[in-house]
Amino acid sequence: MALAKLKQDVTEARLADLTLPEGAGWMNAARADALARVRQLGLPTRRDEYWKYTDPTSLTAADAPKAALFHNDEGALFADTDRVRIVFVDGVFDPEASDDLAAEGMTIERLADVAETDIHWAKDIYGVLESRGQRPVARALAALNTATATDGVAIRVTGKAAKPVNLIYLHQDETSDAALHNLIKVEAGAEVTVLETGPAAARFSKVLEVQVADGGTFHHIRAQGRDHERRAVTHCFAQIGAEATFKSFTLTFNGILTRNECVIEIIGDDATAHVAGVCVGDGKDFHHDDTVFITHDAVNCESRQVFKKVLRNGATGVFQGKILVKEGAQKTDGYQISQSLLLDDDSQFLAKPELEIYADDVACSHGSTSGAIDEDALFYLRSRGVPEKAARNMLTLSFLAEALEEIDDADLAEALRDRLESWLNRHS
Repeated sequence: MALAKLKQDVTEARLADLTLPEGAGWMNAARADALARVRQLGLPTRRDEYWKYTDPTSLTAADAPKAALFHNDEGALFADTDRVRIVFVDGVFDPEASDDLAAEGMTIERLADVAETDIHWAKDIYGVLESRGQRPVARALAALNTATATDGVAIRVTGKAAKPVNLIYLHQDETSDAALHNLIKVEAGAEVTVLETGPAAARFSKVLEVQVADGGTFHHIRAQGRDHERRAVTHCFAQIGAEATFKSFTLTFNGILTRNECVIEIIGDDATAHVAGVCVGDGKDFHHDDTVFITHDAVNCESRQVFKKVLRNGATGVFQGKILVKEGAQKTDGYQISQSLLLDDDSQFLAKPELEIYADDVACSHGSTSGAIDEDALFYLRSRGVPEKAARNMLTLSFLAEALEEIDDADLAEALRDRLESWLNRHS
């Protein structure tokens, strides 16, 4: 009863002055349903099972904490990639900074415009996948986003997209509290790559709902950072059809608090779902949490979870990953690995790997390790004339390599590897 009262108090404090945005009838209904879910589930507290390693207080508070603006002198990530740029400034679409939304192989619309239409394909996705993802674990912050977000994109992919779509999130107000909701529908046999870059806001909430139809392919690469004081909670809800492919990779720099949740439902035979991530954190204020839940509900499907964290000077990393194999989901191949490289004695890595299997013809594995730089390998490099700083960076990049190999596009992977190397050089 005490926990229920605490959750109710936290929830009502956040919702006290909330007014739902107005839209078309179906959008109003979706937002009202989501708000009802928030009240039913209650916003998370540290006493919730899946929040025991991460304090959600700054994410559930009525007002967003300030985050000082950060000047990034490295230039735009993926600048050499021919892409469709869609820019949001503190959670608001910036048409002047964005490219023309007309693109070969797909239609791109602003969520604010979609919300005003009476009939739209988004009705079958908006809040629908998020609602399915609330079971068996409550994700009330995602429901709050569905209820309140007014901007984002709706992308329908009908063929092989000629260019990647780059969602660029700029932070220009130290008190901004942004919520974006993105929808992606990949039709049968279609293919698209979506890039996400930038810190977005002082406090950022984002939901991505992805439906990949039979034979479709979705590639997702995200780089979060580099603002030192930002806070973010993101959710990805995906539903994957037969012979379809879903691959998502996230690179995270800096920030006070980042919580990335990914909930994937494999519903078609012979499908593939890969989720991977790399985070590098420096300082006792750095806290990074990856929480993943993959459900196998079809035959002969493959899933991979590969997460690597490099932590120093008291930084904290969290991984909570689960593979659920339902009855009848035979010949499932599920792989999960979470590892941390702790560069000092003050940093910590908290892991909760899980398998839940109700089929008897499966190959599933999970593992989690923490460790320091291999002193023998370091000595080997030093003995061959490699300076200590360079040797440590080489070994760190080698540790991260398995996760980076999850990126199919070699050029995009190299761009992220270059940013990682720059971060390591600055923080060595």
